[in-house]
Amino acid sequence: MIAAVADTHTALWHLFNDARLSHVAGAFIDEAAATRRTIAISSISLAEVVYLVEKNRLPPSAYDELAQALADPGHVFKEAAFTAAIVQSMRQVSRAEVPDMPDRMIAATAVHFGVPVLSRDRRIRAGRLNTIW
Repeated sequence: MIAAVADTHTALWHLFNDARLSHVAGAFIDEAAATRRTIAISSISLAEVVYLVEKNRLPPSAYDELAQALADPGHVFKEAAFTAAIVQSMRQVSRAEVPDMPDRMIAATAVHFGVPVLSRDRRIRAGRLNTIW
């Protein structure tokens, strides 16, 4: 069962034990893992990590570590493929509120599954979306 959808930075900060991950978001992820629920990671996050590695904003290992976590059947993170149904859910995520395309795709994934978004992003949190940070 999917408990939430994590945005790209939330997933990476959890993987790398980064202090920028909020206590609330970290505890939510840990609780999901303890209760055998999953945190979905949109396919767009994988593409975003490739892009950020290429721009030297993330270490080269970031993609491999996220991909490895997603491939591990026991890991709390599971990939949520970006599907036509999620594209349909994008219509419920205001472009004015969430103008960045990857963020909007991540938010639409959460809307599609009816779960909150784990995100520090102020635009995602300021809108009508159910968020946890």
